[in-house]
Amino acid sequence: MSGTSSPARILVVEDEPKMAALVADYLRAAGHEAECLADGRDVVDAYRRHRYDLVLLDLMLPGRSGLDVCRDLRAFSDVPIVMLTARVEEADRLLGLDLGADDYISKTPFSPREIVARVKAILRRSRAADLAEPVALSIDEDGFRASYAGSDLDLTPIEFRLLKTLASTPGRVFSRDALLDKLHADQRAVTDRAVDSHVKNLRRKLEAAGAGPDCIRSIYGVGYRFDL
Repeated sequence: MSGTSSPARILVVEDEPKMAALVADYLRAAGHEAECLADGRDVVDAYRRHRYDLVLLDLMLPGRSGLDVCRDLRAFSDVPIVMLTARVEEADRLLGLDLGADDYISKTPFSPREIVARVKAILRRSRAADLAEPVALSIDEDGFRASYAGSDLDLTPIEFRLLKTLASTPGRVFSRDALLDKLHADQRAVTDRAVDSHVKNLRRKLEAAGAGPDCIRSIYGVGYRFDL
C-alpha cells in the first residue's frame, strides 16, 4: 500500500475501554496501526514521542478535556484531529471546530464503521495536500494582494481576510463565528449571514480566475471549508 491508501498510525483517546478497543480493532482491520490512551493528560507527550498521523479524541476525558487537548495539540501541530462525543449540542461541535478539530463524530448512535470511513476521508485529504504541487493561489499579506494562477483577484479588505483565513488551513471547517472574528478589524457588530454574502462574492472572483466551483465548500449547519 502506498500514497493516500498507506497505513496510518492513529491515536485513539477514549476512556471507555470497550469502546476504545472496538474502535482500535476496526482501524486495524482497515489496515492501520492504532494505539489507545484513556487520560487526556497523556496525549501531548505521546504525540511528541510518536507523531501519529491522526488523533481520535473523545470530548469527555479524565485529567484533561478533549477540547483542552485539542487546543494543546494545535499549539504546535497540524495533525488531523477527529472529536468523538456523546454530546450533540451545536455549541460543543462548533467550539471543537473553532479550536482546530478537523471533524466531529457523535457517538449516539455509535458506529465504528462511520469512524473508519471518516478517518479514511480525512487521511486522504490530508495526504493529498501534503503530496500536491504548490497551489496556484498566492497571498501577499504585506501588499494586501492575492492572485490565482497568475490572475490578480480584485478583493475587498474583508474578502482578503476571509480568503487568508480559509486558505491558512485547507480542509479545515471554520464556523461563521470564527470567520466573523477575522473579517472586521474594528470588531463592528455584524450578523453571521454577512459571512455568506462575502463567501459568495469571493467564490465568484476565484471562479472567474479559473478556480473550481467548489473551492470554498459550504458545510451545512457549521460553516465553510477551503478545498482549493
